[in-house]
Amino acid sequence: MYIDQGWLTDIVHKPSPNFNARPAGMSPELVVIHNISLPAGEFGTGCIEALFCNTLDCSVHDSFGDLVGLEVSAHLLIDRGGDITQFVSFDDRAWHAGVSNFNGRENCNDFSVGIELEGTDELAYTDAQYSALHQLLEVLQRHYELASDAVVGHSDIAPGRKTDPGAAFDWQRISDVLNRSV
Repeated sequence: MYIDQGWLTDIVHKPSPNFNARPAGMSPELVVIHNISLPAGEFGTGCIEALFCNTLDCSVHDSFGDLVGLEVSAHLLIDRGGDITQFVSFDDRAWHAGVSNFNGRENCNDFSVGIELEGTDELAYTDAQYSALHQLLEVLQRHYELASDAVVGHSDIAPGRKTDPGAAFDWQRISDVLNRSV
């Protein structure tokens, strides 16, 4: 797997309309790890992909009422089986971080890659997800020469507002990638 014109090779691409251009001269400097499940706590429903592609039928579940008209995306989704889907080119700004701050820099969407893990804060992620995430982080670090501290949780850039990837995320499982100097 490698990056070709902002897209990973050898994975599924489902382009989302929910993105825009990064500011001039800006490229990824940060990776933000999130979690998502739709409906909450349910996996493999296809609803995440539909949400990111603006095709989610919000009438199919009572909890989807808050999602009507929502335009959101991430660059990547890793499902419970470890399969990776890309929605937005790394050259573009996906709409994943919202109001955010990293080391005094606002608007993390401008300079970050958003990776969604299918999951919840409380439920352990799968071995397949950690394996896929490990591989992705290696590719991203190599391609963008990311600093070793450039992988954070959504909760780190939006404290008090966001909790993901949650207590169930085992940072130790990817520590060798995080501690590698570029």
